[in-house]
Amino acid sequence: KKAAIITQSKDAVSAIEKLRSLGVLHVEHRKAPSGGNITLLKEDISLLTQALGVLSRSEFITKSCPDTDKEPQNWKITARNILDFWKRLDRLEGYSITLKGMITRWSEWGNFDPATINELASKGIYVGLYQIPAKDIKNLPSGIVIKTLSKSKGTVNCALVSREEIDIPFEPLELPKIGLNRLKERLKEDTRVMEIIRQDIREHTCYRAGLLRALEPLRQELEFQEALKGMGESGTLMYITGYIPHDAVPSLSKAAKKEKWGVLITEPAEDDKIPTLVRNPRWISIISPVFKLIEVVPGYRELDISLWFLIFFSIFFGMLIGDAGYGAIFFALTMFAQRKWGRRPGDKSVFILFYLLSLCAVIWGVLTGTFFGQEWLSGSVRPLIPALRSDRNLQAFCFFLGALHLSIAHLWRAVIKLPSVKALSEAGWVLILWGAYFLARFLVLADAFPSFGKWLFISGVFFVVFFTNPNRNILKGLGQGAGNLLMNFVNSFTDIVSYIRLFAVGLASVAVADAFNKMAMDIGYNSILAGIVTSLILLLGHSLNIVLGPMSILVHGVRLNVLEFCSHVDINWSGFAYNPLSEKGK
Repeated sequence: KKAAIITQSKDAVSAIEKLRSLGVLHVEHRKAPSGGNITLLKEDISLLTQALGVLSRSEFITKSCPDTDKEPQNWKITARNILDFWKRLDRLEGYSITLKGMITRWSEWGNFDPATINELASKGIYVGLYQIPAKDIKNLPSGIVIKTLSKSKGTVNCALVSREEIDIPFEPLELPKIGLNRLKERLKEDTRVMEIIRQDIREHTCYRAGLLRALEPLRQELEFQEALKGMGESGTLMYITGYIPHDAVPSLSKAAKKEKWGVLITEPAEDDKIPTLVRNPRWISIISPVFKLIEVVPGYRELDISLWFLIFFSIFFGMLIGDAGYGAIFFALTMFAQRKWGRRPGDKSVFILFYLLSLCAVIWGVLTGTFFGQEWLSGSVRPLIPALRSDRNLQAFCFFLGALHLSIAHLWRAVIKLPSVKALSEAGWVLILWGAYFLARFLVLADAFPSFGKWLFISGVFFVVFFTNPNRNILKGLGQGAGNLLMNFVNSFTDIVSYIRLFAVGLASVAVADAFNKMAMDIGYNSILAGIVTSLILLLGHSLNIVLGPMSILVHGVRLNVLEFCSHVDINWSGFAYNPLSEKGK
């Protein structure tokens, strides 16, 4: 609901405090918040955020601090010191890269003092450094002394000396400001200073927790001040507007009655920028960490795909990891992480999600007979479903999975459109998708195209053209339907074919495991050295798969849900999260 709270100007501060304690109003500023100490608060928050960002870098994380939760005497001074150290280090690192490049460039010229060359020129002796093709050396004027310093691929690096200004058809090199030995000394000194600065920053990591504690009250105060300075004004009255969940109306109305506020609760308008609050049963909400990771929020008037995302993301995870051994390792790692960090207060859904995903990988590995690869198990362990060991069958299953996944999207939209006849257009897309499924099998797998396949396309096209936007103006309605068909017909086929990535990535994972297994077994365990080498090869190969597996999930498993599925269900992820004014610190 959209809410407006009106109070007297003298009570504005206490009203914001009360609203913050309620924790239900997502504030929509009536004017741009400014004035007061908002600018100073933003500067302090920026200072702390930057300092914490420096301390969070892996190169500074250390266990050498005796007191890892040390309270800074003055957090501003501490934060500024950290940033000063970081800026100095950043400048020195940038200059060190320049120095290394100059050392590499001038190492083949040997050591010389550029100041001496300039001094000689003032006394009538001209020295220049040149890169001249070897075949042209003999053509230089006779009055020039040539000193060859080095040669490289037909080019001579040489110093030319003359009592007159050197006039040849070659450009001299621009001299460095200091010589090679001095460049090396400067790099050595800068490296020493950089290590001192890094150590200084590491010693400040003890203050990280204290700086974090200083940050939250500042954010709270900024949120409070922005809510106050963003209120609308009319005479002696001030008002604040925003959005509240529908079930928070009674608590807000009760508070308004007690505090003697004016309050207006209305339905949001079509053009309002409404935040999105997603509520799901606990068993579905375990997928929420994935949405937080990829930072997507559905628009307020868009659908919530959490249920279908959870179901198909779990299937995709199992197929992409595709190995019961890896699934068992992920399960064990999740148990370890929960024991180490699970006792902390907070949402435990991420652990439940990883248990589920790990089990899916184990199940798929059992179905396909894959346990740290397939080849080494041949003849000893049979897959639960042998048909899934066939590349052809697996590709066909990927196409089927794609058609099913995308059909759910259109059937969902059809249910929403009922009882309007527009729902028939979504049924038409379902028919087209299944026609595209049989076409993919025909083109990719050389399966026979069924006789009823053309009728899937014909009937699907009919429903899409005639029922996308039925209109009294028949030609206008048919035109809109035909336009929709032309824009999305080919996409329906390519989207289904794109699900073959599940087969390709899963196959690559198995191939990598089998390749390392074969490489290791060719060496064997005939001696202690051979056993060590074999174990290292197995450890390296399977560790590579375990590291790359989650990356493939983010690239492919998330994509099929967020892009392919959402394009068919018409979700643009245009929303922003409901974030009420609240006392988050408590």
